[in-house]
Amino acid sequence: MTALTLPARNATRRQSFTVVLAIELWERFGFYGMQAVLTIYLVSRLGLQDYDANLMIGAFSAMTYVTPVLGGMVGDRLLGSRRSMVGGAVALALGYMMLGIADQSRTLLYLAMAVIATGNGLFKPNAGNLVRRIYEGDDAEVDAAFTIYYMSVNVGSTVSMLLTPWLQDRYGPGAAFMACALGLVLGLIYYAWRAPWLKGVGGHLDLAPVNRRALALVSGGALACVAVTIVILSNAALARLSIWLAAAGIAIGWIALYRRIPGRERPGLRLAYLLCLETMVYALFYQQQQTSLTLFALRAVDGDFRIGPMRLFHWSAGQFQALNSLWIMAASPVLAFLYDRLGQRGRDLSLANKMAIGFSLVVIGFFIWWRAAAAAVGLVSPWVMVVGYGFTSVAELLTMGLGLAVIARYVPARLSGFMMGSLYLVWALAMYVGSVIANIATATPGHGAAAYVGLWRDLFLLALAAFAAVVVLLPIAAKWARQCEE
Repeated sequence: MTALTLPARNATRRQSFTVVLAIELWERFGFYGMQAVLTIYLVSRLGLQDYDANLMIGAFSAMTYVTPVLGGMVGDRLLGSRRSMVGGAVALALGYMMLGIADQSRTLLYLAMAVIATGNGLFKPNAGNLVRRIYEGDDAEVDAAFTIYYMSVNVGSTVSMLLTPWLQDRYGPGAAFMACALGLVLGLIYYAWRAPWLKGVGGHLDLAPVNRRALALVSGGALACVAVTIVILSNAALARLSIWLAAAGIAIGWIALYRRIPGRERPGLRLAYLLCLETMVYALFYQQQQTSLTLFALRAVDGDFRIGPMRLFHWSAGQFQALNSLWIMAASPVLAFLYDRLGQRGRDLSLANKMAIGFSLVVIGFFIWWRAAAAAVGLVSPWVMVVGYGFTSVAELLTMGLGLAVIARYVPARLSGFMMGSLYLVWALAMYVGSVIANIATATPGHGAAAYVGLWRDLFLLALAAFAAVVVLLPIAAKWARQCEE
């Protein structure tokens, strides 16, 4: 490639990337905006008990992590990444619109949530796959592109998680959900306008005419997925059974895979299994953001941010979820700088060590919430939420945020697709279990902060036990890592 063609190629890549980046930003705006108000909607508008709302959120979260496994297969084998991504965005917009008009209709609520879970499955894996294809063959550009891509996710989610709870408080949940739908519509309009910039991007399915048989198959599969999700969301016993069946399937699949691969690849796979399970444990704590932490903010946290007697601003319960994205945006460049400096000095931390540090931060975060709730007289200060989220959000970057790196580093390329699907499945399992754990608060006597003392104490002890286990396993992880390099 000549010096004259290289700038032109880079400009074309940037144009293609901006199209995917824009629709991803608006998709995350819609999804996290919906997430910020959904729990409050269930308990305040529909009148669900906290126990039932937590379980429904858990089942919904699990389905949104399961469906990308199927959506990735659709993009790779049936429709191509571009068509799958657009189809997912359309489904998401329809789901948010249905939530906007559901009001108190349980039937429409279940249908909307099922459509959203299905749309997320089509969108999530295929948007990321398009970014990879745009910069295929240039590892440095891929890393930079995904860094910007990840930041866009947090920009979109932060704005929406601050906006939609405000809309919910002032104009009702319908306005908040419709704002989520509007975000997707804007993203789709921009995509339609700039679609020529993606010309030539994608796999052979993206560049070929639409296969009507494949389209019919995907449409039928999507309807089946919606139907199954509705049944699972409306039946707590079936949701539990589905989760345990998924867990059994993962265990059987991992054992079968381990027995089938050559001996030289087994240390890497063992290490990948171990680290994936550690990210799964963190997901139990991550799920508290949408369940117990949001309800804690609703029941027991003062929404007025003050410095001394001066009132700065007010947040509603749903807006506290935005703290996670704000901390991730603040901490990401700091961690990247530290990784770079340690690498230059030859002291780069292993993934296992990073996860151990992450769990130590989880311990601190839940200790802060436990002691604040135990000492509370009246409402808890919102600054307690800021500090607690600070520790647990950085922990996310050091645990779940490294899940993709685990697969890339320790799993043979031919097995990465299966292991990526497995990673999403173990996170789905953890999301549901995390919601079950959140219900400890519903069984605790007392009102306000007192009702959450037991939950925060138990989560602190669970985090402490997880941290201890991770530390104990560090020598084993180091041994397997050395065996991978031999």
